[in-house]
Amino acid sequence: MKYTEEISNKLNELLVKNYDAEKGYLNAAENVESPTLKIFFKRRATERSEFAKNLRTEILRYGQIPEDSGSFKGAMHRNWMSLKSLFSSNDEEAILQEAIRGEKASLEEYDEILKDKTLPPTIDSMLFKQRNEIQAAINLEKVHEELAS
Repeated sequence: MKYTEEISNKLNELLVKNYDAEKGYLNAAENVESPTLKIFFKRRATERSEFAKNLRTEILRYGQIPEDSGSFKGAMHRNWMSLKSLFSSNDEEAILQEAIRGEKASLEEYDEILKDKTLPPTIDSMLFKQRNEIQAAINLEKVHEELAS
């Protein structure tokens, strides 16, 4: 495997995860009543859309083809969030917990890729910035979860 293909494969994995996260946040926004949470989830969706755009740009820069949709696993997670919200006694708290769980998984994936010390500095910097924004979102979600309970 060529070096550029290896980098683009890693970026494509993150790209798919960001598509999934964006759709998941939009789904979450549809399943909460709180105007504050709706705005919060929509902002997270916009953030993930921007992450995806940046990742697509880097993949194209390496002459590779970016993925154009999310994963089956992501679709299943969104369906689970929808079902869970229907059967949960406190919909918003359950949705927040699922969002936090999904973000922690994203954080682990970013951390794993950032262990690769052969990434070009521009990609490393972009991924580190995105990773920190995900961590900040987790912190905010935990605050919202405390407020919702």
